[in-house]
Amino acid sequence: MIACRVLGAVVCTRKDEKLVGTKLMVVQPISLDDQAPDGKSLVAIDTVGAGEGEIVLVVSGSSARQTTKTQNTPVDAVIMGIIDSIELEGKVVYR
Repeated sequence: MIACRVLGAVVCTRKDEKLVGTKLMVVQPISLDDQAPDGKSLVAIDTVGAGEGEIVLVVSGSSARQTTKTQNTPVDAVIMGIIDSIELEGKVVYR
């Protein structure tokens, strides 16, 4: 799993029928300690109702096809959690 910030949405008027009704979001990996950008942006299926600016957990690869909403679908990245807080070495670095 990687922590990412939701940057925005992707709209596709035509897509694979298994993806109809899914929400596509642009996410960017972040550093856990200071939430600074830490990698290239990617598109992920949103299974939890995340919104722009939120910090989320993203899984990729075969793990992305393990949620109830993405089983047997052509996806490579899924938002599967919205982070409420991050604690490192006893210190809350995000809330």
